[in-house]
Amino acid sequence: MFEVITLASGSEGNSTLVRNHTASFLIDAGLSAKQLTARLLAVGLCPEQLSGILLTHEHGDHTSALKVILTRHQVPIFCNFLTGRALQDFGLVHGDWRFFHTGSEFWIGSFAIRAFSVPHDAVDPVGFRISCDGSCFGVLTDLGYATRLVFEALRGVRAMLIETNHDEALLQNDFRRPWSVKQRILSRHGHLSNTAAARILAELDAPLEHIILGHLSRDCNSPNLALDCATKGLANSRSGAQPSIQCACQDAPGAILRIT
Repeated sequence: MFEVITLASGSEGNSTLVRNHTASFLIDAGLSAKQLTARLLAVGLCPEQLSGILLTHEHGDHTSALKVILTRHQVPIFCNFLTGRALQDFGLVHGDWRFFHTGSEFWIGSFAIRAFSVPHDAVDPVGFRISCDGSCFGVLTDLGYATRLVFEALRGVRAMLIETNHDEALLQNDFRRPWSVKQRILSRHGHLSNTAAARILAELDAPLEHIILGHLSRDCNSPNLALDCATKGLANSRSGAQPSIQCACQDAPGAILRIT
């Protein structure tokens, strides 16, 4: 068994804790170091106890705590080479960098982790398949659409965090975003809508027991819209699964999800 806790998820910052008796690590660190530390403490962990931080890509809403964290703590950073080079070009020179090859497997404690490519406007963005004692957790965030590789990488997972960034109608009608930004979000290297995420959940070949909906836009989505769309999509799912579904929150840690 292992635990998954979203510390924050949304356009303003993303970080998820995965832990068991052998290791505790973050997937992304997109809060301020102060906020990230406070939320770790709220779930009973200090930053220096982390076994590592895994990075999906280099964008600030997934990496903003790294500069301070690397200065204060000896926490290994796991990412592919291009993501690491991009961050080092931004000034993150010092740190315990552990580079992995996208598509290959590496280990943290008893967790086997495989990164797989996703289409997003970053240098080499990835999702993760995290396995331990026969249970698998998938991380699918920041992508414009799901490739065949994505479906294959997530085959058989029991739980997953999936991006449900926006409701298409709300995004189209949002007068605060210029058309160029809307085009980026809607592109094949942008972000998943509620409808796109629901379609992935319906088509995924996996006995899903738990789903976390993440990276919701404050302005162009709502938990009710995301949950309703995902629930309707799962009604016609390929696997016939009826998992529990929760929305991750931007402002506070989510409930502890136990993967057995």
